[in-house]
Amino acid sequence: MLRNKLRELLKKDEPTLGTHIHTTWPGIIEVIGHTGVFDYVEFTSTYAPYDLFTLENMARAADAVDLSLMIKVDLEPRAYLAQKAISSGFHAILFADLFDAEDAEECVRAVKTEPKGVNGFGLWRVAGYVFLHEGKQIPIKDYTRYLNEIVIAVMIERKTAVENLEEILSVEGIDMVQFGPGDYSISIGHPGELAHPKVREAEIKVIKTALDFGVRPRVECDVKDMKRYIDLGVKDFCIGTDVEIISNWCLEAGKEAKRLLFKR
Repeated sequence: MLRNKLRELLKKDEPTLGTHIHTTWPGIIEVIGHTGVFDYVEFTSTYAPYDLFTLENMARAADAVDLSLMIKVDLEPRAYLAQKAISSGFHAILFADLFDAEDAEECVRAVKTEPKGVNGFGLWRVAGYVFLHEGKQIPIKDYTRYLNEIVIAVMIERKTAVENLEEILSVEGIDMVQFGPGDYSISIGHPGELAHPKVREAEIKVIKTALDFGVRPRVECDVKDMKRYIDLGVKDFCIGTDVEIISNWCLEAGKEAKRLLFKR
């Protein structure tokens, strides 16, 4: 109760490793946790249908296997979605579609308590519903501290956001930043060209500038590409996505099985 494993690792300046899920079945989180490999799971809710009950059940599963939970939230209504995820038991919020420092400030306000934000008291799951855990009261000050230690990550995936990068990273409370090559390629008129020189240039700029500002750059990539980023100073990675893993297995194993079945 009121523990944030991801925050603990960041405080120790240790590397972190996560993986993505789109499915809302809590059992997948338990399967991942039982491997003992990952520090957290990112629920990429921007690509998946879900309801508020789902968030609580995912948090219960994460608690059972000592994983932190991150949620990637849509542009709107991002403050509402972030607060519902936090009250359910999520430990980190990844905000998509930032354009400028004002957006970054809005993200921080949604998570932090006063005077830095607007989050506050509530009879929510994360506080034992009635601020009670194992028969003992949860002090409001402990709950407030927990809210203010929620990990805040932001996506830099628009041309405007890259242009305003230093102002965004100057906003107090931003813990992690991630470059989004897909949307950025669209933003600069080269949709899908993830290896375009301008896309690569922007990615390097985001990573190096984040390190200069003391913000942790987080990278989503394949394992084979990790070393390139590690050499740049990155130590926070999120690898793999459940739907892609299933798709790749179906293509590889399924095709081989079909080949054997129809071999003459």
